[in-house]
Amino acid sequence: MEDFDKIEELIEIAEKNNISLAQVVINREIDLTEKSEEEVRDKMRYSLQVMRESIEKGLNEDVKSMSGLTGGDAKKVEKARKEGKSLTGDLFSRILANTLAVSELNAAMGKIVACPTAGSCGILPGSLITIAAENDFSDEEIIDALFVASGIGVVIAKQASVSGAAGGCQAECGSASSMTAAAITYLMGGSHEEVAAAAAIALKNLLGLVCDPVAGLVEVPCIKRNTIGSSNAVTAAEMALAGVKSVIPADEVIVAMKKVGDALPDSLKETSLGGLAATPTACKIKEELLQNSL
Repeated sequence: MEDFDKIEELIEIAEKNNISLAQVVINREIDLTEKSEEEVRDKMRYSLQVMRESIEKGLNEDVKSMSGLTGGDAKKVEKARKEGKSLTGDLFSRILANTLAVSELNAAMGKIVACPTAGSCGILPGSLITIAAENDFSDEEIIDALFVASGIGVVIAKQASVSGAAGGCQAECGSASSMTAAAITYLMGGSHEEVAAAAAIALKNLLGLVCDPVAGLVEVPCIKRNTIGSSNAVTAAEMALAGVKSVIPADEVIVAMKKVGDALPDSLKETSLGGLAATPTACKIKEELLQNSL
């Protein structure tokens, strides 16, 4: 099996064998699972189906978290879009609404795809599926882009982390944004170098992002941070496709993220002891939720 630990190696394997980046990741999965290519693609096809369903449910059902802290914001953004009140244009508003829809559904205990985590689950589907629909890409083309996102995620997980408890939210929303930027760039016909640049730009833009969930719940500020991850991914892909390069190579950005995560204090790594979780309002919310549970 030709495995890869770095984005540079992923690209080298693709170029050496004259195959796509998606095929390199698919081949790796075939070797690891001992399944056929069709079985591997079917599994990703199911993930795509769940992603689409999570967007639809988040937008159309009465989604509210058990805490009552979150729910309904996706519908607000979608309503404003339909009424022509978008500040940034129809496509971007749809991306934001779809991202919120998935994240809110997760907070309400709905079925989502953790990509790479539940806390960052809205970024990839909210961005990639919306852009794919706008440009009439086929399901198979979207599935290939999802495999590219997976390949970037594999490298990040190997070289750093996708866990907020280990590296802060940069490891969750940052990783998801990087994966998404790479997937969008690939889907839109970007070169290997442009895919790597998109991944690098997106990740370095979110270096140092802390994980500080209010009351220990993956709701505040997590859900709105997903929209920032989507916004960042689209921005990174747009620049990369225009030929903008990352001065720091993608693999070095990933290693830098690992070092930043290691340097963050535990209070800013999912413990709810610092950041927004330690504000007076957050402490009051935590106390109220505790009292209501007794």
